[in-house]
Amino acid sequence: MIFDHRTYTCRPGTIRKHMKLYEESGWATQSKHLGQPVLYGAVETGNVNSYVHVWVYEDAADRAAKRAALAADPKWQEYLKLSSDAGYLVGQVNTILTPASFFKMPQV
Repeated sequence: MIFDHRTYTCRPGTIRKHMKLYEESGWATQSKHLGQPVLYGAVETGNVNSYVHVWVYEDAADRAAKRAALAADPKWQEYLKLSSDAGYLVGQVNTILTPASFFKMPQV
């Protein structure tokens, strides 16, 4: 199992607009291909112009296959264009994590 931890930073004052755009135009397509994330949330302390999402995959091959299918989806490409045109995003940091040997995914 691997976790894909992503932090995105928006221009000050635009995070709500960006999240609304994503909710309306990106969420359904992304979750269709990647499944439900472990976490998707706005940062409340520290850099409040950022948000984090964490996706879980079986392994690197599973991640690559799912992300390739997402990238090929015309609806996702449309969302990326809308996001780019809006210009809300200014930064992105991706980190791949592997769980500690004693970690078990909580059942929600």
